[in-house]
Amino acid sequence: MYNMKNAIENVIEQPLREFEKVLSIIIPVYNEESTLECLLKKVIHVKLTNGAGKEIIIVNDCSRDKSEAIAKYVIGKHPDVAIKYARHEVNSGKGMAIRTGLQLVTGDYVVIQDADLECDPLDLDFLLSYLITCEKKVVYGSRFLERKNKHSYLGFYLGGRLVSFFANILYGQRLTDEPTCYKMFDTGLLKSIPLQCTGFEFCPEVTAKVSKLGYKIKELPIHYYPRSIKDGKKLKWHDGIKAIWTLLKYRFIK
Repeated sequence: MYNMKNAIENVIEQPLREFEKVLSIIIPVYNEESTLECLLKKVIHVKLTNGAGKEIIIVNDCSRDKSEAIAKYVIGKHPDVAIKYARHEVNSGKGMAIRTGLQLVTGDYVVIQDADLECDPLDLDFLLSYLITCEKKVVYGSRFLERKNKHSYLGFYLGGRLVSFFANILYGQRLTDEPTCYKMFDTGLLKSIPLQCTGFEFCPEVTAKVSKLGYKIKELPIHYYPRSIKDGKKLKWHDGIKAIWTLLKYRFIK
């Protein structure tokens, strides 16, 4: 059985320097040995403007491959970088990994970063700059607003568009890419939301609940490098159905 308290008590933590603002980057990890080291290096080396620093939070969702060894190796190589590492003893899903990571967040802003290299960490500063300079609470990075992006499967493309359509109709948004990985929030806002997700339904749940609080979600273009199912893409067609159901559910319950 999943135990968030146990995961948090067994955190490896490295120090955070003083900055004007801090971005906490939650990285859920499940069997990502092929991309994790490269992704972590990219996140570590990304430069944030506006006097901002970063806090990296890796949550290993009970990976069965070498992900844990890779994460600890990278942490050991960068003792001057603020990194926290937590591990689930039972595979509990991406949503639960995000919820565990959120308990460890101390930054002013928080973003989700998948470990699969589909999204470019260089875009994080672009999104953060918008939140800081415009004094906003939430921004999404849209894969569809950057016309140079390619998409691996027609089914995933159409599914993302369909989920976005339902989000717009049900919640009065104007989103092009509701299922995007890059969702960045003011930490106080995200922590105020009682999340119940365990899997990929984090995205529609947080969109629904942010919308019901009255926030209009701004989108900015991001770069996207899709991977194939053969390369480890974990999203399935039924996750799209679950996303639409989640949007419907939270629209009609208090």
